[in-house]
Amino acid sequence: MNLMNSITDVRGIRVGHAQDLGALTGCTVVICEKGAVGGVDQRGGAPGTRETDLLRPTHMVEKIHAVLLAGGSAFGLDAAAGVMRYLEERKIGFDTGVARVPIVPAAILFDLTLGKPDVRPDAAMGYQACLNAKREPAAEGNVGAGTGATVGKILGPTQEMKSGIGSASMEIGGGIVVGALVAVNAVGDVVDLDTGRIIAGARSVQIGPVHIGSAGYFANTLSVMKTLVGRSVLGFASRSNTVIGVVATNARLTKDGANKVAQMAQDGLARAIRPAHTMRDGDTLFVMATGARRADVNIVGAFAAEVVAQAIVRAVMAAQPAGGLPSASSMSLGEV
Repeated sequence: MNLMNSITDVRGIRVGHAQDLGALTGCTVVICEKGAVGGVDQRGGAPGTRETDLLRPTHMVEKIHAVLLAGGSAFGLDAAAGVMRYLEERKIGFDTGVARVPIVPAAILFDLTLGKPDVRPDAAMGYQACLNAKREPAAEGNVGAGTGATVGKILGPTQEMKSGIGSASMEIGGGIVVGALVAVNAVGDVVDLDTGRIIAGARSVQIGPVHIGSAGYFANTLSVMKTLVGRSVLGFASRSNTVIGVVATNARLTKDGANKVAQMAQDGLARAIRPAHTMRDGDTLFVMATGARRADVNIVGAFAAEVVAQAIVRAVMAAQPAGGLPSASSMSLGEV
């Protein structure tokens, strides 16, 4: 099986981005027009979501038709209306007898501190993202929901680094494919999955005679959190964080199974980001299962965590400098 290392390797999945590069915000839509069994797992204390209750196993609706990921904080949830309009025009949705209602869960991240805070994703941008949706490998970096994403927030906005959105996929046997698409806007640092070395995160700063962080380029968020400075600034610095994403698979899952895979996929955040799931985060992962192949939910969940971690790393490596912030791609080896 020839894979493109993208969530669109799952047949039936299309991804579209729309963004305002001047305002540094945008949105991303993951579409499955035939419907996919949906699940969700939300961690951290500051979520911004839409239509997540219906994904719980005790509720009636099983299939979803798209997932929206957006910047703009809670304002960005407006973009879901554009996704619904696009799908309704194509007669895609849950048949109520009198109308087809598209099921479009959504999650947002806070990117208002970068770019123009009064410009946010809206219904028009959500509709445009749908028009841009393709089966080709999903664009990565400063696009869609990753346009205004940053990482390493503990020392304030001047010491952050630019992040973005990334995707990854793998075939796990028997023709089963698992893919992920993740917009990375974390308070913590993103690390190399093999070495644990920080590749994007909070940068060290000198304030008068006091050096905050390690002696190198990166401050190391976990180290800063142990200091008096870290404890005093954490509450303020971590108000604008969330990692949001979608795991798609061609596995045949029940609604219970899709929610279990979403739960297991969150392990990928903990592997790639230090720390993850804080009280000021709204980390949310959705699952879309198209049902083409019979599969063991435990195996799908285990590899869902792997592709989520890989997608997170790809998101920061694909990001370009923006808003006065450097990115991993702009650093020289001597800076690390």
